[in-house]
Amino acid sequence: MISNPSTDAVNLINTAHQRAANAAHTIATLPVVEDEVGSSEFSSSNLINPLLSLKKAEIETSAAVKILQTENKMIGSLFDAMS
Repeated sequence: MISNPSTDAVNLINTAHQRAANAAHTIATLPVVEDEVGSSEFSSSNLINPLLSLKKAEIETSAAVKILQTENKMIGSLFDAMS
């Protein structure tokens, strides 16, 4: 099956966006007390998975941009070859 790189890139960006939004929500809802030091319920290990998800979303978005750039170069090359 032949896939369209633009569609794949957009799907990857959407997935990364959803992953980042979920991670940001998780981080934003972690328990913190008024003095912003944290509560006994807070553990820095609670941040590891959401931060890794944010990094993964960043990498996925970067990969999607590279896919779009490569497709753009390929299309440009095809037009140059046809001229």
